Amino acid sequence: MNFEVLTLFPDSLKPIFSSSIIGRACEKGLISVNCTDIRDYTLDKHRKVDDTPYGGGYGMVMMCQPAVDCIRAAKARCGGRVRTVYMSPQGALFDQAKARELLEYDSLILLCGHYEGIDERIIELEIDEELSVGNYVLTGGELPAAIVVDCVSRMVPGVLPAPECYTEESLQNGLLEHAQYTRPRVFEGLAVPEVLINGNHALQQKWKLEQSLIRTAEKRPDLMERSDDKKEKEIQKSK
Repeated sequence: MNFEVLTLFPDSLKPIFSSSIIGRACEKGLISVNCTDIRDYTLDKHRKVDDTPYGGGYGMVMMCQPAVDCIRAAKARCGGRVRTVYMSPQGALFDQAKARELLEYDSLILLCGHYEGIDERIIELEIDEELSVGNYVLTGGELPAAIVVDCVSRMVPGVLPAPECYTEESLQNGLLEHAQYTRPRVFEGLAVPEVLINGNHALQQKWKLEQSLIRTAEKRPDLMERSDDKKEKEIQKSK
């Protein structure tokens, strides 16, 4: 899978994409992440990419020409199914379900906003959808773009050691993951639940699902607001 990250600050992202799991996935050729400087596409001799907003207001707005030319160049590099996303606080909230949806594309083009935003005509001409990573405002779209790349990449076959690494974790099935434990069996008087060390795999799976339901209800009750049929199936599985 290919990611094209369009930004004014490509150097800020390179350390993220060159290390750990994402870095190894790039080295193996499982994914590719290209960070492109939007300034490289401006026609202004001073590499200007922003201007004051019409109608007044504070701050600067990213101009159409460099952004549109940069997006179109990225599209020309991509093959197969391509989705162009603008990282924006006005976008739909990015979640695990959206990550699975984006995984179906061959290439994702992620436009990182900056300043007060981007000219609306960029969105009208080139953007397929806007995504937000939360109800707060950041200085730019670089960190949100990195979140999308990381979240989608880890579901690409081969990036993680086994599919179970992500299919059995928080939010993958709409629930939070159960509590995790490792050695030692007792630490400062706190012991690992006996069910996890008794060797009964059926009971362990039952405990994990029950704990997921309890934990979700306690910590993220909003996630429990799903169809009664789906919740009932999960509850029945835990019995």
